[in-house]
Amino acid sequence: MTSPPRSHDSYAALRVPAFRWFIAALLTQTLASQMQAVVVGWQVYSITRSPLSLGLIGLAEAIPFIGTVLFAGHWADRHDRKRLSVMATALLCLCAGSLLWLTLAPEPDQLRLTLIYVVVFASGLGRAVLMPSRTALAGEIVPRDVLVNSVSWRTSSWQLAAVIGPAIGGGLYAVQGPALAYGVSIVLLLAGVVSYFKVPAVPRSAVTTREPLRQALGQGIDFVRSQPMFLGAITLDLFAVLFGGAEALLPVFAADILKVGPSGLGILRGAHSAGAVAMSLYLSHRRPLERPGRALFYAVGGFGLCMIGFGLSRNFLLSFSLLVLAGMADNISVLIRSSLLQTLTPAHLLGRVSAVNSVFIGSSNEIGAFESGVAASLLGTVPSVVFGGTMTVLIVLATAWRVPQLRKLAQIK
Repeated sequence: MTSPPRSHDSYAALRVPAFRWFIAALLTQTLASQMQAVVVGWQVYSITRSPLSLGLIGLAEAIPFIGTVLFAGHWADRHDRKRLSVMATALLCLCAGSLLWLTLAPEPDQLRLTLIYVVVFASGLGRAVLMPSRTALAGEIVPRDVLVNSVSWRTSSWQLAAVIGPAIGGGLYAVQGPALAYGVSIVLLLAGVVSYFKVPAVPRSAVTTREPLRQALGQGIDFVRSQPMFLGAITLDLFAVLFGGAEALLPVFAADILKVGPSGLGILRGAHSAGAVAMSLYLSHRRPLERPGRALFYAVGGFGLCMIGFGLSRNFLLSFSLLVLAGMADNISVLIRSSLLQTLTPAHLLGRVSAVNSVFIGSSNEIGAFESGVAASLLGTVPSVVFGGTMTVLIVLATAWRVPQLRKLAQIK
């Protein structure tokens, strides 16, 4: 006689003390970064009134990120992941302090704009070190049998902060201007540093081999290439965000199309994450998805359709609702991709594989922001968003045809 299946423990990962401190660091970092994103976007658009200038914010962050993240993944597999996370968060805190100084300094607008791009460039370096280090750290502080549950909690925590952060940032900007928002960001990032210090050190096997750097970096790339399902998932996400993301253009929609100001911009920017939080909480309290491969394609296709509708909308409530639905769909994609990363990757490769994943996913937001800015300057804001959503749907169909293993994926374990 077979024993009955165990009930799903929704709080398994949170029962690990180290993971709770990790979640605290993740929440404070994300709140700070989301607040800054709203304030920087509104500041830049207020100076230039150009969609292309918003795209350049993404490019300024993407260039150092792409150039550094693979090396950061190598460091995360050879050095203390907790220490690297602390150092990266400290750099992001310094960047927030620089943005505060630029806001208060009596500099001409053009010089202030140039220096903002320089600070964004520096934050790209910090994020390049943080993402693989933080992801690898999360994989080593929880038992392997609760990895999927920990991914769900990490995702929902990140999205919760991504809902609250933009709303706070936009509200503070509307009431007090950007200086207070940057000040709060500094405090939050310092709290993130403290939280990382509270994460207990995790003993790891010493690295006994010293393979050449090119070979070490190539191991992460080779592993991803050897996993067609994971490669298909991150490629699908890459192009969906690259073409379908309209987040960089939200200041244009808030100022010129929907006319809701900086506080409305904060609400719009948090709408995507509000949907993601709702979906993540739902998924964390139910059994793992059945047929996750099929769910992934439906989710990304639905995301593209929501972006088409958002581009055509002229009603604030409808636009907000479509972004919420897009966030719900996107969360399914994030959960499946992150679960594949954590369950397929050997522990000694987590940093490098996370870095490769970050090149696909982490940089796609910024490159997508640049693409959106260029497309909006050439086609117009609304046509560029509709075009991006359409391309997302077409990419879903092409990937489903080219990667049947992912389409037929029945279980993640």
